[in-house]
Formats: sequence, structure tokens, C-alpha cells
Amino acid sequence: MEIFKNRNFLLLFIGRILTNIGDSLYAVAAMWLVYDLGGSTLYTGLAGFLSILPRVIQIFSGPLIDRFPLRGILVYTQLIQAGLLLIVPAAYYFDFLTVGLVLTITPIMSTLNMWVYPAQMSALPRIIDKKQLTQGNSLFTLAYQGIDVACNAVSGGLIILLGAVSLYVWNSVGFFIGALLFAQLRIKASSLTSSNNVQTNDKKEFPKDGSSPIKRKNAFRLYIEDMKAGMRFFIGTPLARILFGVIAINAVGGATFTVMPAFADSLGGPGVYGILLMAQACGSLLGALAAPYLKLEKYRLGMIYAMAFCVAGALWCLSVLTPWTWMVVLIYGLAWFPGGITNVIINTVIQKSIPEKNMGTVFAAANGLSGIAMPLGSLIGGSLGMILASSSIIAGSGLVVLLVGLYWIFDPVTRGLPAPNDMDESSFAPAAKKSPAGIVSTEA
Repeated sequence: MEIFKNRNFLLLFIGRILTNIGDSLYAVAAMWLVYDLGGSTLYTGLAGFLSILPRVIQIFSGPLIDRFPLRGILVYTQLIQAGLLLIVPAAYYFDFLTVGLVLTITPIMSTLNMWVYPAQMSALPRIIDKKQLTQGNSLFTLAYQGIDVACNAVSGGLIILLGAVSLYVWNSVGFFIGALLFAQLRIKASSLTSSNNVQTNDKKEFPKDGSSPIKRKNAFRLYIEDMKAGMRFFIGTPLARILFGVIAINAVGGATFTVMPAFADSLGGPGVYGILLMAQACGSLLGALAAPYLKLEKYRLGMIYAMAFCVAGALWCLSVLTPWTWMVVLIYGLAWFPGGITNVIINTVIQKSIPEKNMGTVFAAANGLSGIAMPLGSLIGGSLGMILASSSIIAGSGLVVLLVGLYWIFDPVTRGLPAPNDMDESSFAPAAKKSPAGIVSTEA
């Protein structure tokens, strides 16, 4: 492929693969280790809450991502994660490993990831041509979902063969290598970073180092304004209808993720857990691969969302109602196919329609706002798992997704959202008198 002749894209792509390997293996190992050490869905619910909570905090990281050099963000986050992961094997070796220690590391790892992925997505349009963005995003999603498929496929077996603690060691190695690759990137600076230590506000220049109280106050005010600007792309516009639905979907997604270890345990143990996660990633991957060929950008955004999640919700419910494990895996995996399609479309439109200087802010706001209810969903799912069957919680979550999709179908504001092909930078311009259109990103 022509795109792989771009050295910067190749380095970023390989680094993303290594990052995804570490994240995928860590997610499976940490959740199973918490369940094994704690022996209750209450602990997995708490783990889910702590791992997802930083996603809300991500709203505040966007303006910083737009101001700091992206290469530095990518390198240092990888190095810190590599060091953190080694704490668990060390604690196991010296016999002081507890569920509390694993739960303490979890939110720190998640917080670092809240910097990594917006930074990667912000770097992409700076190193490739706009005409290659759809292909680049498809490959990035392929890396993200493909790695999930591969890692989830083998993670259950690796836990049985090597133990969850050993996976932490291998994850650490991957993060170290990723840091080395990211260190070689050459990324074009944005307008907020290219001027080094000078920032302009109200026709006055001041250094960004905050060397005086007035200058620190100005810098903080600019930070708040940028953060609000990112949030305004979604709140107070017709996109709010989509956003509220995505919040509900991600909340029940958090509940499902929390009870999945217990559900898999009832079907056969860690091997089934890994296979179910593999099916989820595989469904999203197939959707992402299909997205460029389906040409859905010509259809209205609201209807794309509505139809996608009506199908996803119905399959989500049906998956746990089947009597055979292989059928559960197959249907549950297909339930994630529509989400894979929408994620590729949405990421591409954000990159085409948002000014480059605001890219990190908007991606962070999109992920933070859409996932704001996931921590609460994890806690509720873990608590309900103590009194209800895990299959009932998963089926109920699917029903919520289906109802959200039906709401979007009948809501005239959602139906009126324009097609992605009709969106450009003028759709988001603050000075525009028309109702701006925008995009919401979801992991669901």
C-alpha cells in the first residue's frame, strides 16, 4: 500500500499495534486477576469503574494534548505504563500481591491511555494527506480491533498456561518497544505548539511558561476556553440527541463488561472469557473493514446510528438466550459489527471537519462525554451481579441499546442530522448562524 511508504505513518501504525497489544492483554489479565483475587463481581465492578472513570477526566486533557508535542506524549506515556506494569510481578514475587494493589494500578493505566489514543488520532492527519484519512483510519481501526481479536483469542489460554501475572511482564516489554518507535516520529507541529513558548490572546503575546500570576491566569483561561470549545461541538446542538443515547449505550456496555468474567465462568472459565472478548473485537473489526466499502457516508448520520444500534441491541439480547456456547459467542460477536462501522465513519468526519488546532480537544471531549456514564454502569452491573444472573444483566443491557436505537428512528431532530459527506469545517464554525452539525465517538 502507498500509505505504508510514509515512514511516519509506518512508525505510528506499528507503535499503535504494540500499544494495543499491551492494552488488550492488560485488560483481560487485570479483570480476571481481580475476579480471581476478589472472588466477586463486586470487585470486577469496582475494577471496571476505576478503569473507565479516567475517560470522563479525558474531557480536561484535550486542550493539553493540543498544546504539548504529540511525540512527547506518546513516548512518556508508554514508558510510565511499562514501569507500572512491572509492579504487579514484583508484588507477586515478594508475596504481597493483593486485589487492592491491582485496583490501584488500574485507574493510573487508564488515565495514561486517555492521553495516548487522542494523541494518536490527532497525529494522523498531520502525517498523511487528507485523501488518505479514510484508509488511515480504517488501518488504525484494523490495528485496534485486530489486535483485540488476536490477543483475546489467546489471552484465556495464556492465563491458564502462564498465569495472569506473567502477562504483565510481556505487556511491559511491548510498551518499552512502543516508546522507542514513537521517539522516532516526526510530527508537524500545530498552530498552538509551533510558536514554542509564545501564545497570543486578545492581540497580546505572553510566554506559556506562566512566569507571572497574570500570565498564568491567561494561560489557564485559554485552557478553559479550549475545553469549553471542544464540549460545545456536542452540547447545545442537534448532536446532543445522539450524545445522550451514546451515554446510555456506553453505560450498559460498562455493566456488561463488568459481569462478563462471571458469565464466562458459568460457561467454562477463562478460556470462554477470552473467546467472548475475541468475538466482540472480531465483530468490531469486521465492521471497521467493511466501512470503506459500504459507502454509508451519503446517508444521514442519525439514521446510520439508529439502524446500527437497533441491530446491535437485538443481537446483544439474543446472544445470552441461546442454549449453546458457540452460538452465544457467534451472536455476541455480531452484535459489535455495527459499532465498528460507525466508529470508522465518525473518526474520519471529525478529522475532515474539525480545525487541526482543535483536533485533540474535540477527540478528548467526544470520548469523555460519550463515556461519562460508563463508570456508574460498571458499579451498578457489579452490584446487580451479586443478586441477579450475569446473563440477565447482559440481556437487559442489550434491551437498552435496542430502545435507544428505536428512539433515534422516531426522533425528528436525530433523523434530520446531515450525511457525513455534507459536513465540513463550516458545519462547526462558532460564527455560523445555522445549527452546527458534529460527531460523537463511541466504543460501543
